[in-house]
Amino acid sequence: MEILDVLIIGAGPIGLNCALEAKKNDLNYLIIEKGTIVNSLYNYPLYMKFFSTADKLEIAEIPFISAAPKPGRQEALEYYQGIARQKDLKINLYEKVLKISKKDEIFEIETSKSKYQSKNVIISTGFYDIPNLMQVPGENLDKVKHYYTEPYPYAKQKIVVVGSSNSSVDAALETYRKGADVTMIIRQSSISENVKYWVKPDIENRINEGSIKAHFNSELLEIKESSVIFKDEKEEIKEIENDFVLAMTGYLPDFDFLRNSGIDLQGDFFNPVYNAETMESNIPNLYLAGVVCGGKDTHLWFIENSRIHAEMIVQHIISKY
Repeated sequence: MEILDVLIIGAGPIGLNCALEAKKNDLNYLIIEKGTIVNSLYNYPLYMKFFSTADKLEIAEIPFISAAPKPGRQEALEYYQGIARQKDLKINLYEKVLKISKKDEIFEIETSKSKYQSKNVIISTGFYDIPNLMQVPGENLDKVKHYYTEPYPYAKQKIVVVGSSNSSVDAALETYRKGADVTMIIRQSSISENVKYWVKPDIENRINEGSIKAHFNSELLEIKESSVIFKDEKEEIKEIENDFVLAMTGYLPDFDFLRNSGIDLQGDFFNPVYNAETMESNIPNLYLAGVVCGGKDTHLWFIENSRIHAEMIVQHIISKY
């Protein structure tokens, strides 16, 4: 069996950047991705706009040309998938990594389709695949959606949006403007300060005028077929009619996969152990890149500030040869 220099798990922007860096340094690499290229971006809301400007999303010094100040989902898909095509990156798609083990100095990687061996492994799997569940009765009902793509299915429906993050606010505003009756249930006392600065006044004005109802300092308790039950800021239990729940409560890395790979996770936020100068985990030659480095704190790392991981990792790898 061929022994790779580097096997990269995940074909998101940072995984692609790692591959580009490996290719530039003549390393024998392969990306394995369980979905399509930049699979998480593909599953983003259709009309999502990035917080970052296009230049902050660039990888490998390849220009990202955008007509708008803030590029959207489709532009990002064109950019990253275009790079993969143009650079003819070696990627196996729709193949899920099941297990990583190490024998002597070589990693053995088992996937849903094959087995591989590599001297080094980079885990760049992001966090978009596992919803952060609310753990309330009725969460398993079909009416509950942890992923939001577009507003049209919710026209003339009674919608509850859970949360006050960017995804929650986008879902609330978009569905409201397509004719939904929108109620937000929010644990905090206000809309998150992290909401995009050009969107935050919009949601606050819609709430203040009563177009979108918002219950702050409130908690969803139960979801029923045609209603939801929640506790408001006065500790009163209320029940309102409901057709759909958009639970925009965030997502988590695959902690079981990280643990089973031998990576130590520390504290309440399951922060993975790694060297901040090389991105090498507690397992020699096993590296972390991108959002997965943040544990439960998924706002810590994003494309803009983790692009540097690729060069850090590859430089550390080649320094050993």
